[in-house]
Amino acid sequence: MSSERDILESLDRAARAPRAAAFLSALMEDVASVLKRDPATRLAWRTVPLSIYVPLPAGIASSWVFVLRARNSSGAERHPNSIQRVMSYQGWADMRTWNGERWVSNHLRSEPGQSLENRWLSIPANVWHRPAMADVDWAVVSFHTASDAELIEELPLDDEHPDRGCRAAEVYAGRQAR
Repeated sequence: MSSERDILESLDRAARAPRAAAFLSALMEDVASVLKRDPATRLAWRTVPLSIYVPLPAGIASSWVFVLRARNSSGAERHPNSIQRVMSYQGWADMRTWNGERWVSNHLRSEPGQSLENRWLSIPANVWHRPAMADVDWAVVSFHTASDAELIEELPLDDEHPDRGCRAAEVYAGRQAR
């Protein structure tokens, strides 16, 4: 069985391979155009066909590109049916995770020379996470253990105290922004 670091290194190589990098950059431009057209949209996304990557680690069932609006938060969410591995691809932000008592900062950056730990974060299934963007839009590549048709997004009643219950749960499929 692979260690989490081995999985992240494999995903990093896959996302940075020339064919995948070219596809991801073009897709990010398309997704970013959604934010430019609609100032009320906090984040937009698209699925990424797994076929653009070199072989992926076992268990990866979907990949996504998300672009999140600068100086904003898209709010807290969690995925009860998926482990999420997220890579800072363009820009930087604080991907906060809930430890059961408080939000813990995880500053992710995409500039050249950043270590794997500064670019990637693994978020276990059912763990609340809430990005807080810096002064630039933040683009990420995300890999999930749930398929694109099955990935569930749960939203809390209260972003500051997400363990107080959920207000919504739905699949990402069929949606492209919120």
